Amino acid sequence: MENGAVYSPTTEEDPGPARGPRSGLAAYFFMGRLPLLRRVLKGLQLLLSLLAFICEEVVSQCTLCGGLYFFEFVSCSAFLLSLLILIVYCTPFYERVDTTKVKSSDFYITLGTGCVFLLASIIFVSTHDRTSAEIAAIVFGFIASFMFLLDFFTMLYEKRQESQLRKPENTTRAEALTEPLNA
Repeated sequence: MENGAVYSPTTEEDPGPARGPRSGLAAYFFMGRLPLLRRVLKGLQLLLSLLAFICEEVVSQCTLCGGLYFFEFVSCSAFLLSLLILIVYCTPFYERVDTTKVKSSDFYITLGTGCVFLLASIIFVSTHDRTSAEIAAIVFGFIASFMFLLDFFTMLYEKRQESQLRKPENTTRAEALTEPLNA
C-alpha cells in the first residue's frame, strides 16, 4: 500500500521530532509565575532541606535520639512541602486551582515550616553528639529555616504592597459618611 492510500488529506504525514526549544516534559514546567527572588528562595529551601535530611540520615548512632528523630521528621516534611509548592507553581496545575488559595497556602505553609524547622534545629543543637554529620545537618537546617522565614517575609512585604495599591486615595471617613451612595 502506498502512503497516499493510507493518509487522508487532513492527516499530517510525518510530524517529525518535536519542534521548538521546549518539548516533552520540559514543556509542562514554567518558572515565570514566581519573581526571581522567590524562585531562588524556593530552590534554596528545597536544596537545603534535602541536604539537612541527607546529613541527618547519615548519623549512625545517638545518645539522645528525640531531637534527631524530630529533626528527621521536620527536614523530610519541609523538603516534601517545598517540592509540592514548587510543583504547583511550575506546572499547569496552577491554572486549575484558585490562585489566591495557592498563594495563601504557600504563605502559611512557608511560615509554619520555617518556624518548626527553626525549632527542630534548636532542639537538635541541644541534643546532638557533635559528629560532623550532625553539625552539617544542623547548619543546613538553620540556613533552610532562615530561607523559609525570608520567603515568608518576602510574601508578607508583597501582600502589604498589594494592599496599599488597592486602598482608595485620600478619602476621609467624614467624606465617605456624608456622600450619598447613589452619587
